[in-house]
Order: sequence, then C-alpha cells, then structure tokens
Amino acid sequence: MNHSDYFNGHDPKSISWFTRFLWWCAGADTYFLLRSPKQDRVKYAGIGGIVLATGALAMASGGFAFSTAFGPKGMAGSAESASTVFLVATALFAVAWGIMIFNLDRFIVSSTGKGDGTDSITWKEFGQAIPRILIALILGLTISKPLEIKILETEINVELRKKQQEKLAEFNESTNKRFQQDIDRIDADLTKLETDRNVLVERQKVAEKEYIDQMQGRSGAAGFGPRAKLLKELQDEKQRLVEVYDVKTKTQVDNLKKMRQKKLEELDYELNHTNMEQAHNLDGLLARIETSHDLSPLMGWILTLVFLSIEMGPIFFKMMMTKGAYDYMVENFNLKQNIENGIIREEHLYEGKDGALLMEKYRYLQVEAIQKEKEDALAAQKELSGHIVGNWKNAQLKKLGDRPEDFYKSEQV
Repeated sequence: MNHSDYFNGHDPKSISWFTRFLWWCAGADTYFLLRSPKQDRVKYAGIGGIVLATGALAMASGGFAFSTAFGPKGMAGSAESASTVFLVATALFAVAWGIMIFNLDRFIVSSTGKGDGTDSITWKEFGQAIPRILIALILGLTISKPLEIKILETEINVELRKKQQEKLAEFNESTNKRFQQDIDRIDADLTKLETDRNVLVERQKVAEKEYIDQMQGRSGAAGFGPRAKLLKELQDEKQRLVEVYDVKTKTQVDNLKKMRQKKLEELDYELNHTNMEQAHNLDGLLARIETSHDLSPLMGWILTLVFLSIEMGPIFFKMMMTKGAYDYMVENFNLKQNIENGIIREEHLYEGKDGALLMEKYRYLQVEAIQKEKEDALAAQKELSGHIVGNWKNAQLKKLGDRPEDFYKSEQV
C-alpha cells in the first residue's frame, strides 16, 4: 500500500493550504480529515468558510461602527476628512474586533458536538446548544447593525441631513430669540440716550437760527446789538449743554455699543459654530440606527436575520450533521487516549421516574490504583500494629504472673 492509498487515494500534498486553513477555522483536526472521505472534508471546509466570512464581516462592521461613533461629525452625506491617526486607529480596531469575533465563532463551532449523530435536531440537543445560540445571537446583532446602516447609507444620509437641518433651524431660532432680547434692551438704552441728545441738539439749532435771523435783520434791526448778544449767549449755552451731555454719556454709550457688538459676535459664534456642532453631533451611530429603522423596519429586520443566520448557521449545521468517518476516527482516538491514560467510560442503565436512563460513569485507573495502594498500606500497618500490641500484652501478662510484686507497691506508714 503506497502513501496515496493510505490517504483514501488523496495525496496530502494535493490539499491546498487554503483548504487546510478552512479546516483550522472550523476547529477540525487536519490529521483525521486527511484520512477521511471527501464528504467530511467538504463539510468542515464549508463550516470553516462560514466562520472565516463571519470574521471578515465583523472586521468590516467594527470599522464602520468605530468610524461612525468616533469619526469627524458633519452634515450627513458631506465628506469629512479624517486624520491619519484616526484612520490607523480605525484599522487597528477593525482588525482586533474581527479577530475577536472570529475566535469566538471558532470556539463556539469547535465546542458544538454532533448531538445524537442524526440529521434531526431534538429538543435535548437544542437545549444543550442554547448557551452557544445566545452568544451567537448577541454577536450576530452586534455585527449586523453597523453593516445595515452602511448598506442603507445613501437613504440614511438624505433623511438624517433633513433632520439635522430641521434641528439646526430650531437651534438658530432659539438662539436668535435669546440674543435678540438682550440686543433690543441695549438698543432701547442707546435710543433713549440718542433721543435725549437730539432734544438738546434741536434746542441748540433753534437758538442758533434765532441768532442768525437777528444778525441778518429778519427778526429786528440787523447787527450785533443787545438782543443779538443775548441770543448768542443762549446759543452758546445750548451748545455747551450738548457738549456736557456728550461728555457725560460718552462712556455709557461706548459701553452699550461694545456690549451690542459683543452680543452680535456671540450670536454669530453660536449660529455658525455651537449650533452647527450640535447639529453635526446628531450624525452618530444610534441616530443612524434609529433612522434606518424609521426608513424601512422590514428591510432592517431582513438584513438582521440574514446576518443572524450566517452567525448561527454553523451551530445548527453541526447539530444536523450525521456522523462520518472523521467523527468516528476522532471518537476512537479520544477513547484510545483515555484508555492509554487509564480513563475508562462505563455506561449504566438506571430506572428513573420517567423511564430508563442511560448514564455515563468514568473510572480513573491510576487514581484507583493509588487509592488501592494507600488502602493496602494502611491495612498492613494496622495489622502490624495489632501484632505488636498483642505481643507486648502477652509479655506483660507473663511478667505479671511471674513477678506480681513488680506491679504493686505497698504503702509505707
């Protein structure tokens, strides 16, 4: 028998490295698969392919989730440039997340047994697989949501941008209303000061007109007479009142104008920075998930179920797989290893309240041998101790019969 015949007509060198890698992904033993029929090799390569694909999807999903949650925010659909450091961090997170999910899936699949070895799933098998199914369910939901929002990204951007613009308008309206009250109060104070000054200026102009009319003879004899002198003094007094008022109110007017300018600058900053940033922050992971559900709940559930079936498929496939040559070889090898290491499995049939129960019991021969050795040693030691005590007792009895006075001493009065 040559080497190829030993491996069922398949030379191990003809098995590609990728097939071996898929077997490793499925948690299968290459040594036994190389000696198994093609059917077993294909089954485990398929399971490994699903596990590998799930890891790849998890990697993409983690990258999308990380970039959405921690990336630069903007109006939905707008291209926001990210730094090189952030891109590297996203790539590292995606790889780490993908490897973690891949290893979890590989562990779940490799630890899922064949059940009863038939292609039907019994309630007992399903009950035993519930913990693995729950873990796979959680992983499937975690992977599916970021991929879902990426698939519906165009539609989500349109709807989310509309929501951001509506919120921005609400923010701006509230900000304008709040700042306008302060600006109106400042404008009212400035208007009052300006009105009071205009009254003084108007009085000064009236006095100036009367003086000019007098000098030009329109209100009496022309020339700088007594009346013109009085009008000149009145004009100067009115001009002085305007100047005094300007000096008196200059600081107040300047402060009011500065306050008004400051309010306008604060208003501009909130409108173009604070409110805009708040609107941009609406473009988060949770907002996109909610928008996706609002747009098409049915599509979201369909995509989620697709990813859940990919994640949980290998578990159900393994429960439906019938035992093949590979499984019997692995089982035989494990039993042989147990026997070589002194571990023997025994089956016992018990009568329970629900009928006969088949239970397994394991015997550990090395432990039993050590236990038996210890028990024999203790029994021998007990027997020897008994002989020693018996001989000592007989010697003492003989001595008592020969010389009783050695055991009794009279009291000396």
